Amino acid sequence: MVIDDEPSLRMLVAEILGEAGCSVIDASDGPAGLRLPQAAPRVDPLITDVGLPGGPNGRQVADAARIARPRLEVLFITGHAENAAVENSRLDADMALITKPFAMEALAQKVKA
Repeated sequence: MVIDDEPSLRMLVAEILGEAGCSVIDASDGPAGLRLPQAAPRVDPLITDVGLPGGPNGRQVADAARIARPRLEVLFITGHAENAAVENSRLDADMALITKPFAMEALAQKVKA
């Protein structure tokens, strides 16, 4: 699952994941992102921008998704400093962060990890 308000980045990430053999569902904002885990039989990993418009941010979406799927792996994408990206809280065990701009190879390696 990919959640990002930048259509070009969302499509690029989905394309990279598709080439790696993943089925991808996507959303452009927090409210739509909150609905996706219920619509899909399996979501893993969740890749989300931290700063999402229109409601919950990426961390809030991830936390809500992990209530239903506690072992859901999450990769946060952000253009902000790492501390701001996770709202001065630490990342849980199955969470990682990649900052923009990033190489697509770096994204693929994070997803594989």
